[in-house]
Amino acid sequence: MRHGKKFNHLGRKTAHRKAMLSNMSCSLIEHKRITTTVAKAKALKKYVEPLVNRSKDDSTHNRRVCFRYLASKDAVTELFREVGPKVANRDGGYTRVIRTGNRLGDNAEMCMIELVDFNEIYGKDEKKKTRRSRRGGATAVSKPESAPAEEVVAEAPAEEVVAEAPASEDVTESSNDDTETDSPEEKKED
Repeated sequence: MRHGKKFNHLGRKTAHRKAMLSNMSCSLIEHKRITTTVAKAKALKKYVEPLVNRSKDDSTHNRRVCFRYLASKDAVTELFREVGPKVANRDGGYTRVIRTGNRLGDNAEMCMIELVDFNEIYGKDEKKKTRRSRRGGATAVSKPESAPAEEVVAEAPAEEVVAEAPASEDVTESSNDDTETDSPEEKKED
């Protein structure tokens, strides 16, 4: 019978389990992503999501409740300063568990647990989705072709100055000096 078996004890006594989940929660909040076993990640998810939910409302009572679970001032500060405002519009599901395979030593199922709103990879893909048409691609190609033609026109007078400079004894130094001094003046005139 499974009476009274609501959560995974993780093979640890109560004090050890609470300390482990507290430390893992602090690491998750500070680093935004940690690697652990699937069983620990599932237990951590149930432990940390109510704390993240509390961080949406920054009050002294909520800070004290979170400090009771985390026992780290730095983690509580990070939770209420960075994590709370970023998840303010999310109703739930603050963490994501991604399975990474089995560990070599004991073949334990490993995974990566992360805070959802702090993953840049998934956030960028959703924003980049746009519709493309043939007309848009043709105009984008023609614009870069016209830009180098303008650059060639700007460089042409500098080459003429180099051709006029051979009257001095050291051609290379004078030509470098002339091109450096003339090009800023040309930019000012444009």
